[in-house]
Amino acid sequence: MSKIKAVLIDLSGTLHIDNDPTPGAVAALTKLQATPGLKLRYVTNTTNESKRALMERLTNIGFMDVTEDKVFTSLSAARTLLENQELRAYFLVDKNAMEDFKGISEEDPNAVVVGLAPEEFAYENLNKAMRLLHNDAKLIAIHKARYYQRKDGRALGPGPFVAALEYASDVQATVVGKPSEKFFLSAIAEFGCSPQECVMIGDDVRDDVGGAQAAGMHGILVKTGKYREGDESKISPSPFRVVDNFAEAVEVIQTML
Repeated sequence: MSKIKAVLIDLSGTLHIDNDPTPGAVAALTKLQATPGLKLRYVTNTTNESKRALMERLTNIGFMDVTEDKVFTSLSAARTLLENQELRAYFLVDKNAMEDFKGISEEDPNAVVVGLAPEEFAYENLNKAMRLLHNDAKLIAIHKARYYQRKDGRALGPGPFVAALEYASDVQATVVGKPSEKFFLSAIAEFGCSPQECVMIGDDVRDDVGGAQAAGMHGILVKTGKYREGDESKISPSPFRVVDNFAEAVEVIQTML
């Protein structure tokens, strides 16, 4: 096995759940950050808050050394796609995340952009999106997670709503966040290492671990966040490792250096 040179780390469900760090995560991340020569990047599908708000949250709960330049978000990937293809968007995106799309035209939209946006998933909004898709608009899913973990339990992700629009319009969505192979490869592009030299740590067996392994990386599944017993059997090949939490994942990585 190649020596590990880079680690990708999921945020929500892996390092924290809402405003609470997972067990031992703050100290474990500090230890990992101090590893000489190891590249770190934080990769997230979070779409219900802007990158600025996300950074404030992480700082407030103790992750003081997570810097904005090391955070790679699906919101950023979606914006890049819109800009590169010169698209005008109808957004089904949480208002708290819209600052990351400042400057993107919403006039005469030829693309529908869907993120995690519970307050935006009203019938008439979805109906408008369907009509645009019937008129040849592109469907862009910032990510397609089935669900995510809140302190009060699991909650619907954007995936079911993206699937509904696909079904109603017969348009296949372009997924820009995890588990897109392009997302993972873009996250390590500047590191100068191969996927085989990278590890992804996350709580979502399909989007985090399955996606990373499909891109050629090693996937470590943590039993926090949205994890449920038996998740490791839902993908093939199985996760490289399954551990109780992020702190244990860091211990595994120390043996791979």
